[in-house]
Amino acid sequence: MSSHYQVLVIGAGTAGLMVASQLHKKSPNTKIAIIDPADTHYYQPAWTLVGANTYDFDKTARAMSSLIPNGVTWIKESASKFDAENNKVSTKEGNSFTYDYLVVAPGIKIDPTMVPGLAEGIDKGVICSNYTNSKHTWEVLRNFKGGTALFTQPTTPIKCGGAPQKIMYLAEDHFRKSGVKDKTNIVFATPGSVIFGVKPIAETLMNIIDRKDINIRFHHKLVEVDAANQIAWYEIGKDVNAGGCVVISGDNEGKKLDDSIQYNYKDVKITKKDNRFGIHFDMMHLAPPQRAFDFIKESPFANEAGWLDVDQETMQNKKYSNVFGLGDSAQLPTAKTGAAIRKQAPVVVANIMQMMKDNSLTDKKYNGYSSCPLVTGYGKMVLAEFTYGNVFAPDPKLKQFPLMISDSSKEHWRLWMLKKYILPYLYWNKMMRGEEV
Repeated sequence: MSSHYQVLVIGAGTAGLMVASQLHKKSPNTKIAIIDPADTHYYQPAWTLVGANTYDFDKTARAMSSLIPNGVTWIKESASKFDAENNKVSTKEGNSFTYDYLVVAPGIKIDPTMVPGLAEGIDKGVICSNYTNSKHTWEVLRNFKGGTALFTQPTTPIKCGGAPQKIMYLAEDHFRKSGVKDKTNIVFATPGSVIFGVKPIAETLMNIIDRKDINIRFHHKLVEVDAANQIAWYEIGKDVNAGGCVVISGDNEGKKLDDSIQYNYKDVKITKKDNRFGIHFDMMHLAPPQRAFDFIKESPFANEAGWLDVDQETMQNKKYSNVFGLGDSAQLPTAKTGAAIRKQAPVVVANIMQMMKDNSLTDKKYNGYSSCPLVTGYGKMVLAEFTYGNVFAPDPKLKQFPLMISDSSKEHWRLWMLKKYILPYLYWNKMMRGEEV
């Protein structure tokens, strides 16, 4: 089978659906198709709340068929290969489709195999991840009776780099309420040298770290997981950069083991082997390693690192002018979040419409805006909003909501209400329906 479309969209995640919906709404006569094999679309930002037993997992899922805009063709197949010179996409199912304009937005691949031992241990026993099974996370937290609670993340870019911290803050709240906090050491091991790259947010988070008595271990690169013995193995490197938006420095010098890269030291059990340090844990939550899909890495649209090579302001591919990329698979110096896509999609839509009109681009630019809704406990949240260069930049549109506060870099119950109720409503009823919010 072979068909031609004016605009072909790869991926029916947040990015693909937003572009298709907005474009169809603004230009209903444009022939648009989306390639994606998934039956279900998930609102993943709520999985942190599911992991803390304060959101129903079933409410994060909707049938994909209910979200494809009427008038947009859904090709329920898997894209596998691009022939850019002939404007053609092939699928695993053996079909090919041609296009005038291509939007590449397949998302990011979660790949536990990148850390030896992790694939065998994740989502089993006391090892959990909201990224892969948030319901199991709650089971782990609910059954935790004390000891070392380890929270960690990889060196790769990840979806919502603040997520590994959010569940930690909620877990501390739960441990305190359930009476196990006084026999628990909470450790956050991160490959970065800082807690967050946006200064006002970092200051707030360090105060929260103090209040919750959490041990941060900087420059910790996760290299292996021994699930059977409950040990997470790390290599220490001060030149390691964290992925995502986890970006106040760990300069607390002391006499204990590797205190120079720690804040609020806790004497948890450590095993040293060669150049590795093994942290023994009684539970572990982690963001698994993530990478671009193989068909993206091998495509003519990728850079040497395997990510979509796009202009960071126009979202246009640097090699092919009729190709645009956005979302988690794009090489952009900002966080991989739905909030970022909310600002990227209108730029892509405007530029495609202008290209169809006179083969030029608009003056609409993406400034790197992203946000991390950092839940800091049950009923509390900080909203980290920033643009390229980690500049704190609250969105004027969000300021219009009655629940918003004057300074979103501080904890507030209103921001929790935004996270739990308003943002899911906006997502399903506005963003997925082609409305700019």
